[in-house]
Amino acid sequence: MSAVIEGIVMGLVATIVMDIWALVLRQFAGMPMPNWAMVGRWAGHLPSGKVFHDDISAAAPVQNELALGWAVHYVVGIIYGIFFALIAGAAWLAEPTFLPVWIYALLTIAAGWFLLQPGMGLGVALSKTPNPNKGRLFGLIAHTWFGIGLWIGALIV
Repeated sequence: MSAVIEGIVMGLVATIVMDIWALVLRQFAGMPMPNWAMVGRWAGHLPSGKVFHDDISAAAPVQNELALGWAVHYVVGIIYGIFFALIAGAAWLAEPTFLPVWIYALLTIAAGWFLLQPGMGLGVALSKTPNPNKGRLFGLIAHTWFGIGLWIGALIV
């Protein structure tokens, strides 16, 4: 199987695992689910050159922003899976170990901290939110689950 196909499976499984974690948090800790509509709104404004917003909720809505947000979420997860599969190579894919994929998954949070969150008006690494450290911690935990999902996906393929 090609590394790209394996990476697609890894990224898809990882994103599903991350979403299951969000459902567990909602069910047992009362935490809200990620607002993928706002991610879709942010992505919907990118073609017009608008990357950074003061407050994404105040930006003009875009058509099908919730579906767009979910699509962006899964496409990014799949891209991360492909990149890792290509970087790790055939030897790792033949015998996947957790540590490298976990480190990689933790590093993927950088896109959220330094592009998505500032782009949505939340500041670098959620610095403009009421409790940035809590958000950062839960982001790292979610990306740990993403790493577990990448590893499970690699084990499956």
